[in-house]
Amino acid sequence: MKLYMKQKVFSFADRFYIKDEEGRDRYYVEGELFSWGKKLHVYDESGQEAAFIQQKVWSFLPRFYVYIDGQEVAEIVKELTFFKPSYSIEGLNWSVSGDFWDHEYEIYEGNNFVVSISKEWFTWGDSYVIDIADHVDERYALAVVLAIDAVIAQASAAASN
Repeated sequence: MKLYMKQKVFSFADRFYIKDEEGRDRYYVEGELFSWGKKLHVYDESGQEAAFIQQKVWSFLPRFYVYIDGQEVAEIVKELTFFKPSYSIEGLNWSVSGDFWDHEYEIYEGNNFVVSISKEWFTWGDSYVIDIADHVDERYALAVVLAIDAVIAQASAAASN
């Protein structure tokens, strides 16, 4: 299954839709504007919360928690490295690798493909293709990808200051 995510360029709070292969709205993502740390709510097409992503405030390295059905299912942590960014996904038996600066990376469970994300270049705003394996719960894959994207955005904002 492929999902398509396009983030708005001029938005004070994170608000965007995630579409399916037919161009229909599949999920709606909304960030909390006035909160300590970044918080993202992911809603399905019926308006039910499919996932919640929350940044841990007061952490030396960027750290985000992923909640599905009110239960913490994963913790995404940016590892301390000097040359190439590295992330760990705790709680799920998933590993992530690729080129994070170019938004081209893949997630595996052991040797089994889980999800890949690739950035579409030359588009207005940030546009991504999320390719999810058939055997994977798309809510988990989508929430982990959004959490990694939030960590990358935070690291990029910190580097530019």
